[in-house]
Amino acid sequence: MDEADVPTDVSDTARWVAAYRAQESARPDALFRDPLADKLAGEQGRAMAAAAERTLSGGWPIVVRTKLIDDLIRDCLAQGCDRVLNLAAGFDTRPYRLDLPPELLWVEADLPAMTHEKEAALAGATPKCALLRRAVDLADEQARQAFLDEALDAHEPANKPATKALVLTEGLLSYLEPDTVAGLATVLDRPEIAWWIADIALGLAKMKLSMFRNAPLRFDPPNGVAFFEELGWRITDMEPIFINARKLRRMPWYMRPFTYLPQPNPRKPGRQVWSAVTRLQHE
Repeated sequence: MDEADVPTDVSDTARWVAAYRAQESARPDALFRDPLADKLAGEQGRAMAAAAERTLSGGWPIVVRTKLIDDLIRDCLAQGCDRVLNLAAGFDTRPYRLDLPPELLWVEADLPAMTHEKEAALAGATPKCALLRRAVDLADEQARQAFLDEALDAHEPANKPATKALVLTEGLLSYLEPDTVAGLATVLDRPEIAWWIADIALGLAKMKLSMFRNAPLRFDPPNGVAFFEELGWRITDMEPIFINARKLRRMPWYMRPFTYLPQPNPRKPGRQVWSAVTRLQHE
């Protein structure tokens, strides 16, 4: 990948992800439709995706991750979810593309530059539910706590505090240090939060498989998903990206035979590569 295509920081990977969502949306058999993705990706996002095409044909891990998270969100809504908190929301457009109840409040948090750019780019689009965006540095403990307090408190349209909130951290944890992830897991232990949806990738950081030099992968605990269990979280759903890529017909043909082999133990992954979308609830 040319230096010009390398993002300057982690936030720029949002353009790369949007490019893959745009590609998927253009397929006749698309797993989801995201009509805003191409605009958000821009030339830089499309260039990044094109440069990585040999490694990530069609961005299949990101496409599959998106589909699995969509399905889990729908299930949480069916179980009475009354608020969604999307941390490091990037260029996610689920409030615009999912069939959401109008009384639902969706709250996004991201760094100021990303938040302001997204606000401007989507100024003419109408979300399906109530939507708030907050510019906040989630690495700042005080700012993170203040955001959670405010986001879970009373807001329009319901004008009442959340009671069954869902927290989404798509594409975030891999870029954080383990201590930061542990701090996040602790602060999300609140009675108003019913679920936490997170994608977890193991083995990539150990093998230095990060696509971009300015966005290194950091979170790769040796105990895998047990990292969260030891912090008091129970994994209710664990959908491996690799297996679901085959089931959803997004796995490159030459990789399909490997999906039938024994998969790594997610609690003792060693140096093997493994990733999944998980839904967690606190014990």
